[in-house]
Amino acid sequence: MPNITTTWVQRQQPISTGRYACLVHIYPSGPEMGQRYSLGETPLIIGRCDECDIPIQDRSISRNHARIDPTPDGVYVSDLVSTNGTFINDRPIKGTQVINDGDYLRVGNCIYRFLAGGNIESEYHEELYRLTIVDGLTKIHNRRYLFDFLDRELIRSARHARPLAFLLFDIDRFKAVNDKIGHLAGDFALRELSAIIRTMIRREDLFARYGGEEFAAVLVETPLEEARLFAQRLREMVERHTFRFEQQVFRVTISIGVTCTAGDTSMTTKDLIHIADRRLYEAKLAGRNRIVGPEAAEPQDKNIPNLSQIHELSAEVALV
Repeated sequence: MPNITTTWVQRQQPISTGRYACLVHIYPSGPEMGQRYSLGETPLIIGRCDECDIPIQDRSISRNHARIDPTPDGVYVSDLVSTNGTFINDRPIKGTQVINDGDYLRVGNCIYRFLAGGNIESEYHEELYRLTIVDGLTKIHNRRYLFDFLDRELIRSARHARPLAFLLFDIDRFKAVNDKIGHLAGDFALRELSAIIRTMIRREDLFARYGGEEFAAVLVETPLEEARLFAQRLREMVERHTFRFEQQVFRVTISIGVTCTAGDTSMTTKDLIHIADRRLYEAKLAGRNRIVGPEAAEPQDKNIPNLSQIHELSAEVALV
């Protein structure tokens, strides 16, 4: 469970609309997770400088990075000509832009949730609960929720003798993205990868961030053959996708470990993850950009340029 700090940073008065708006720190995790910054009637500055209203000691943040302006007409955000930009819902701010209830504000590597509803206390505590089950960066479920979900589905699988598939996968040579393009590009790749994979997940299934660049998918009532086909579609879709971060264009691949149970009453969550993790490791040793599992198919599109291939031949990351 994340270490949630409920420190309060008091401002002067609520904005003149009568609603107690605030920013809640949701990423990265650490002592600041869950910290709440209440807005008053005066502008609030976010930056690396100690004199800022919200000081952030992170190299991705400029000394005076962004300004928050509560007004009778709403709350506005301005980028103060920062190095890495200011974003609302992952879209860069140009000049000054209004921020709406529930929007995500990103300054450098840090992400905040803006709350301005009628019942700010209720919304704040709901946000704290959400932080315990959702990853702040990718907006998908986190490791804690994954374990709870797997526990429930394994019980159901054993009780009704129904199949259950589990996939564990990660980005090949992800360190090359961070080293050659930067950690902001790495965070972007994780967010975009999560967004494109989420479109393939059924409502009854689960897609979660296992940790770092590792992800997991739980496929309910899915036999081995269907799980293998899903893994292959997933691998091919990621390999074909072009990632564009600022002026850099690159591609990545993933390696996948697949395991299934058909209602084995002795199978535990730990067992299922251990088997998938071992097969993911085997996929890495076998050359990456592939699937390892019972009778898993090998990658077919070997001529498509990707991060792993270009890494081995030249600069560790494909830049177009």
